[in-house]
Amino acid sequence: MAETIAAIATGTSLSAIGIIRISGDDAITVADKVFKAISGIRLAEAESRKMYYGEVTGIDGGIIDLCLCTVSQGPGSYTGEDTAEFHCHGSPVVLSEILRALFSHGVRQAEPGEFTKRAFLNGRMDLSQAEAVVDLIEAETSAAAQNAAGQLRGAVGSRLESVYSALLDIMAHFHALIDYPDEDIDDFEMQSYLPALRGTEKELEQLLSTHERGMVLRNGIPTVIIGRPNTGKSSLLNALLGYDRAIVTDISGTTRDTIEEKILLGGVLLRLIDTAGLRKIDDPLEKLGVDRALAALREAKLIILVLDGSEPLRDEDYEALRSVPPGVPRITAVNKSDLPSVLGINELSELEPEIKSCRVSALTGEGIETLGEEIKKLFPELSSPSSGETITSVRQAEAISRAKVNIGLAIASISEMVTPDAVLTDIEAAISAIGEITGKTMREDVVTRIFERFCVGK
Repeated sequence: MAETIAAIATGTSLSAIGIIRISGDDAITVADKVFKAISGIRLAEAESRKMYYGEVTGIDGGIIDLCLCTVSQGPGSYTGEDTAEFHCHGSPVVLSEILRALFSHGVRQAEPGEFTKRAFLNGRMDLSQAEAVVDLIEAETSAAAQNAAGQLRGAVGSRLESVYSALLDIMAHFHALIDYPDEDIDDFEMQSYLPALRGTEKELEQLLSTHERGMVLRNGIPTVIIGRPNTGKSSLLNALLGYDRAIVTDISGTTRDTIEEKILLGGVLLRLIDTAGLRKIDDPLEKLGVDRALAALREAKLIILVLDGSEPLRDEDYEALRSVPPGVPRITAVNKSDLPSVLGINELSELEPEIKSCRVSALTGEGIETLGEEIKKLFPELSSPSSGETITSVRQAEAISRAKVNIGLAIASISEMVTPDAVLTDIEAAISAIGEITGKTMREDVVTRIFERFCVGK
């Protein structure tokens, strides 16, 4: 018997519509006790996935709301169990009163992610699809949402299933010969499985190669704003965010620590990091800020060099440029375009002949849109449609990496004519690692950790 659970699925803030979700063996029975359809039909007899209009009543029997109710009978529901949903007016009081009425009939409060966890445990989705649910909820860009939707549809699971099946075939053949020696089974020759193993290794390598892009999709591009003091780095950060996040003064060295915020610019999610002005100083506190700026540069995937367009270039501008690690994409933002321009095209070309620059004003917002378009050009893959095969989970990437290593060991062992049982130890380890992603060889602590990320009601 599955306990019947319920939760508000749309949050507790004021909204036009609020949804209460119920799942478990008694979900429809309990929903019937608090809901009366205007048509007179009982929910136990209601058509699955059809909306019914009616009254929902509270503990005292009084009408709480006029709403819609739908039921889905297991195993064809989201959770694989009998479920019911009330689509009500979004008053927090209305929703809490309906929950209280359900609790009075033995229903308990659902835990975070419990609906999706039940869907996984009941075979309605694999573990990679379950993780995609929370990725879809937390998506901050359309590209991230598309990728999560593709994973929810089974894009990653289906590719891994083909690898899992190929490795399982090898294991099954070997054990069939051992267990049924008198049967007419083809001889087990490890050399004949080399093409299949190399194919699975290549498939895992392709999946693993998407992880770096996946981390950017999920977390944003680490973007460091650098420049000498007083070029307007913090002002530019505030202008991009649309509010005063960083303290701005005319005093050099005001920013002494890194400040980090996310922003969507040009359709690309950036993890903006404002840094202390780069220059040689003796002040130990300001020096600490400069050291942190240099540390941030080492992790950057994009650098925005801010120059003061109202002044000629200084040695510190060149020094800031020299601090940029080679190979990291960068854009020069010539700030203070609202003031008379002193910094000319020739000087910019001398500074960075092949690097794109654009003029901006942190004060008026001029040029911000152009800056976003230039960033978009640097990362075209982040705005391209995604089929869902981009790995965004560190856990999944680590498991794929282990599986790939074990398959590589198996291939090397075959080449060295190692006995089949030793080779199959590595293949078995690869199968286990892939099973951790789909949930076929799940560990309870891993599953618990995954669903801790979810919100209540999902």
